[in-house]
Amino acid sequence: MPTSSQEQQPHTHREIAESYGSDAERYDRTRPRYPDALLDRIVAESPGRDVLDVGAGTGIAGLAFRARGCRVLGVEPDTRMAAFARGRGLDVEVAKFEDWDPAGRTFDAVVAGTVWHWVDPVAGADRAARVLRPGGRLAVFWNAFQPSPEVAEAFSEVYARVLPGVPMDWRRLTGPDAYAGVCAPAADGIREAGAFDEPEEWRFDWERLYRRDEWLDQVPTFGGHHRLPAQELDTLLTGLGDAVDAMGGSFTMRYTAVALTAVHSG
Repeated sequence: MPTSSQEQQPHTHREIAESYGSDAERYDRTRPRYPDALLDRIVAESPGRDVLDVGAGTGIAGLAFRARGCRVLGVEPDTRMAAFARGRGLDVEVAKFEDWDPAGRTFDAVVAGTVWHWVDPVAGADRAARVLRPGGRLAVFWNAFQPSPEVAEAFSEVYARVLPGVPMDWRRLTGPDAYAGVCAPAADGIREAGAFDEPEEWRFDWERLYRRDEWLDQVPTFGGHHRLPAQELDTLLTGLGDAVDAMGGSFTMRYTAVALTAVHSG
């Protein structure tokens, strides 16, 4: 029986992850990409170019690796996301990674962009170990928001006013250390698999300028936001739009790409 802490882990609420496909085009259009330095290092420190993209989604990560000369296969549980990625030319099989049948195939790298928290950390690491060649690399990564104090304060005020029952405090949820809650279970799962060297963490800073409409276009793709009643979502977007207008109509969002990675010891 799972403990209360286990029940609070994101992977026990897969229905949220598997609902993103309701607007796959928006997800692909608005979600931030990953910095070149992160992708290049994963490729450089993997023994070859055969890559398995876990939770491939619309192909954001997988296509970036393919552009670097990799042969990429995606695994994605949502048929709508998988169809979108296939439409962009990515080879994708529909399955939960924990249940996916590799049919004897092995890879030089198993990667997961902004998705590993939806995977059981122990079962996922064990499955990754089974499909990685000796010396292959598991690399799971996220983009962590690092807004300026002005942006964090303004956005937090809007969420507290519009959604007082479930406020999103940008002052508390921002920065790479906010991802400790997903990195720590992932690291523990890698250790428990017993087939990897000690996991290590890589960090890469980058930033992007958002105009008002660009930011508002992305907001419905945040976890659980598209499940809000239409009136609440509209009120939230209006408040966030007003906040961005007060900043001059645009703002710079700083990010840190946080990667947890380990080498298959064979």
